[in-house]
Amino acid sequence: MAFLGDAPETADARALYDDDRSSYGYVMDLSHLWAHHPPAHQQLFALLEELVEAGGLTLRQRGILVAACASTIGDSYCALAWGGKLATVADPDLAAAVLTGTDDGLSPAERALATWARAVARDPNATTADDVEELRAAGWTDRQIFAITTFVALRAAFSAVNDALGAVPDPELRAGVPLQVRDAVTWGR
Repeated sequence: MAFLGDAPETADARALYDDDRSSYGYVMDLSHLWAHHPPAHQQLFALLEELVEAGGLTLRQRGILVAACASTIGDSYCALAWGGKLATVADPDLAAAVLTGTDDGLSPAERALATWARAVARDPNATTADDVEELRAAGWTDRQIFAITTFVALRAAFSAVNDALGAVPDPELRAGVPLQVRDAVTWGR
């Protein structure tokens, strides 16, 4: 469990827990953290959804972005969660490749996404106009590049909150991902 105590019992906290139960069958450890201020979780994920729409991002593309970001910053929770999602829409070996940084099996446009997500997560001040040009060359528009960049930055912020406050990957999450994904995630809590 995370470093914080139990959140106050509120209607918003119950709704967060109920959503987890209906989606996953259990309450995620990170939801116990966000239950301290559920509107922050709701607003963050509403904004992330807007960015997904603005960027025209598929589940596979989101999986690539989050897995590349999470592995770069050492967030095991999101790496397992999104590595598992990516494995279902692609395959476990491809998900493991993104998590380990080899990117085997990705198209050029997907490789550009993974490379960009890692650059944004690792050191956003080190990115260059040439890096953005590589995204354009791979077929991404400026509007999509903005949405992708903001999506990755917000996912990194979400991970920072979870990691700083001690959220650990749930046993159910860990058990539910393919072995290739589980073996690729060697960092974090």
